Amino acid sequence: MQGRLIVFEGVEGVGKTTQLQRVHGWLLAGKWFGQTGEMPSVVVTREPGGTQLGLGVRQLLLEQRGQELIQAKSELLLYAADRAQHVETVLKPTLSKGAIVLCDRFTDSTIAYQGYGRGLEMSLIEQLNQIATGGLTSDLTLWLDLDAEIGLERVRQRGGSDRIEQSDLDFHLRVQAGFLHLHQRYPDRIVRIDANRDEAAVTHSIQHILMQYLDRWYGSALN
Repeated sequence: MQGRLIVFEGVEGVGKTTQLQRVHGWLLAGKWFGQTGEMPSVVVTREPGGTQLGLGVRQLLLEQRGQELIQAKSELLLYAADRAQHVETVLKPTLSKGAIVLCDRFTDSTIAYQGYGRGLEMSLIEQLNQIATGGLTSDLTLWLDLDAEIGLERVRQRGGSDRIEQSDLDFHLRVQAGFLHLHQRYPDRIVRIDANRDEAAVTHSIQHILMQYLDRWYGSALN
């Protein structure tokens, strides 16, 4: 059975992690899967920080330490290093075993944040993504679409914002625009989910979309 990589993307405060956890529980419950075969295992991971090495990189990227600012290209290279380790030690081995992998952020985040947000050259980002992934792409990216200003307000109410979340509104608006452009460029792979609704409604929409893709991937194994 072929493994499948499902990625959750969106601006800060959009609820990616919450929805990923909800989908994880739904998939593990197995009600979507029929009786004609063995249900694939489901694995949750994230970027940055999906490996031991990545946890250290995540701290460097997201925590505020000292007065030295992380430069945009340094930030990009740190994300690429985290991804290269993640792909080789977690994603590829897990997918080779036929698992469904739910990943909190992947390559589209780098394009949206470091490309559209930071203004780095897209050709450089695409080259680094290619090196880091070895050509691995998501089978499905669920883009939770929410106005950046609303998302930042959610972060403020939650408290404890990280280095990226503390960037100014204009940066986050550029990131939001980046995700929109990516969706328009890859409409079959990147599916928009309206994240302006309550958690349950968003979850229902995600499950509806997932059932379409699961049916395409697993066919007669579904109920």
